[in-house]
Amino acid sequence: MAEKQEHSAEQEPKVVTISPVTRIEGHARISIFLDEQDRVADARLHIEEFRGFEKFCEGRLFVEMPSITQRICGICPISHHLASIKAGDQIIGATIPPAARLTRELIHVGQVSQSHALSFFHLSAPDLLLGFDADPAVRNIMGLIEHFPDIARKGVQLRKYGQKIIEAIAGRRIHPTFGVPGGVNHQVTEEMRERLKEGLDEALEIAHFALDLFKDYYLAHREEVHEFANFPTAYLGLVREDGALELYDGFLRLVDANGEILEEKVDPTHYLDFIAEAVEPWTYLKFPFYRKRGYPEGIYRVGPLARLNVCDFISTPQAEQARQEFFELVGTKPVHGSFFYHYARLIEIIYALERAGEILNTPELTDEEILVVGPVVNERGVGVIEAPRGVLIHDYHVDRNGVLQKVNLVVSTGHNNLGMNRAVQMIAKKYVDGRRLQEGMLNRVEAAVRCYDPCLSCSTHALGQMPLRIELYDAHGALIQTLER
Repeated sequence: MAEKQEHSAEQEPKVVTISPVTRIEGHARISIFLDEQDRVADARLHIEEFRGFEKFCEGRLFVEMPSITQRICGICPISHHLASIKAGDQIIGATIPPAARLTRELIHVGQVSQSHALSFFHLSAPDLLLGFDADPAVRNIMGLIEHFPDIARKGVQLRKYGQKIIEAIAGRRIHPTFGVPGGVNHQVTEEMRERLKEGLDEALEIAHFALDLFKDYYLAHREEVHEFANFPTAYLGLVREDGALELYDGFLRLVDANGEILEEKVDPTHYLDFIAEAVEPWTYLKFPFYRKRGYPEGIYRVGPLARLNVCDFISTPQAEQARQEFFELVGTKPVHGSFFYHYARLIEIIYALERAGEILNTPELTDEEILVVGPVVNERGVGVIEAPRGVLIHDYHVDRNGVLQKVNLVVSTGHNNLGMNRAVQMIAKKYVDGRRLQEGMLNRVEAAVRCYDPCLSCSTHALGQMPLRIELYDAHGALIQTLER
């Protein structure tokens, strides 16, 4: 809820507050500032919860981190688990066995597919299929089930397959213990391999169905989609040695708004050479930026759209065909419109499922050698992967006994903080009219955030739950209108 404060008319503009933003993982608040003519002057995305993981992990053994850090979030624990064990690999100087590498990547693509399915079908599809202006009591997953039961069912089935991979390998879907520094702690069996092949073709069919569903929406709303929070930035992502899309390992590549490479084949360990973080007094979430351009001019974005913008191609055939069609249909590269994050997310589901099929057909997957062990040989380890929402960095400093001295976590949602704030501001200025405040206007502002599928639990470790309350104050701080959910 917005707090009423006593200020002069010259000091205090009218403010519309959306608290919390709905249909995202975690909680946030948006403030929309109106000028004297009730037009939007500015808008900000506030992340209000505090994350203490970086400090309270100090003094722990680094081998505990894969279990601790995945408790940051129940939505993407696999991502934190993998980034943490990759940091641990560096600390013990391990080159992990091929079977362990394949097992980790398999569970990772399972996580990507189920997370992207959740984002599209459960969080964003209500806007696309029921309408941005629909009654919020209906514009949700329950409304989707009521009006489009077959589509809702397909979303559940697609997500179920990704969770099937996770559960088969890790023993459970949330907070697994399969990964350890140096490898994994149990072998993929031939029986497990064959069981995971079942349902893969059906999942791919659903992924293509979802992509066609979005393309139909895009063709029917082309102008609105192109204009929806469309602004140029740089983009950051992992690529392979040959420039292909990579989700588990690889080099960092940064391209500018024209697609020109700014940083190429960067060892993820050296991320601090070109990334810095700024802070603002109105949010707990930091603002990473490109050092050479400064803050905030060094804005860049990560995630599905960024990954398509930075890679040269996708190594699997169906996803590569979809990628080529994407850029041909939109007509530019890089693509800057925030709404196209949904499109890119669906292409990545196809890639993740195709890659799962490739791994399941790799003979080395079931090899018995899955772990190497050893003492601390490096006092720093950096683990980087492409989480569903973008580049995720775990940076650990330890002493010679493996006790953590310093921890830095740069999460995907943090990388996108400047981008999300820019998107919120653009959509608020386009759609919000302070003279006749309507719920659908504010939902479009929330939808700008949902494009990025932020995980605010990861970025701040959220606690608690609040209803949505939108309050409009005049220049003197008097409450003149309230909308509630």
